[in-house]
Amino acid sequence: MARSRCLVRNLGRTDYRKTWEAMKEFTDQRGPDTPDELWLTEHAPIFTQGLNGRAEHLLAPGAIPVLQIDRGGQVTYHGPGQLVVYCLLDITRLGLGVKSLVSRIERSVIELLEGYRIAANTRPGAPGVYVDQAKVAALGLRIRKGCCYHGLSLNVDMDLEPFSRINPCGYRGLAVTQLRDLGVGDAGDVVGSKLAAILIGKLGEEKSGSSGD
Repeated sequence: MARSRCLVRNLGRTDYRKTWEAMKEFTDQRGPDTPDELWLTEHAPIFTQGLNGRAEHLLAPGAIPVLQIDRGGQVTYHGPGQLVVYCLLDITRLGLGVKSLVSRIERSVIELLEGYRIAANTRPGAPGVYVDQAKVAALGLRIRKGCCYHGLSLNVDMDLEPFSRINPCGYRGLAVTQLRDLGVGDAGDVVGSKLAAILIGKLGEEKSGSSGD
């Protein structure tokens, strides 16, 4: 596997649409030697609907805006207190397939939670990370020309009520949880730094027979 630098950028709170456009521009303009980047951010309240998103899963958005975007998956919610990690990676250079990439992202969150003594797991066919049947992290990616953007969202310390206005990730009645309710007191920036370090390590691991490729 080719190893390359991965830069971590802490963006603070950003506008979702502007950040999405910046990700697309970065991906379109990057070259074979462009370092990979992880962008850590949070957004004002917004629902985002994936490429295959079905309107029936958007129950009652109210005043929260809805934006159709180009990642995979169904509808999800972003808001203050949620850590969003955008993964701008050259997966061809890393030697990763999509399944292996998803697995490494999920395992990074699981390892982070293990550090807080929280047992978490994945579900076949339902990307993300779960604690006691409740979803704590969602995942959605876009692959273009061997590179990816979008990434994952981890609920840290936020108002979970807007999730009741949707079928999260297309699953009716899916429970959601967050780190605060699981006993984690670290702020989002601390959690983000820990998660970024773990994820960079996972991306640098050699491929194995269990990678999912």
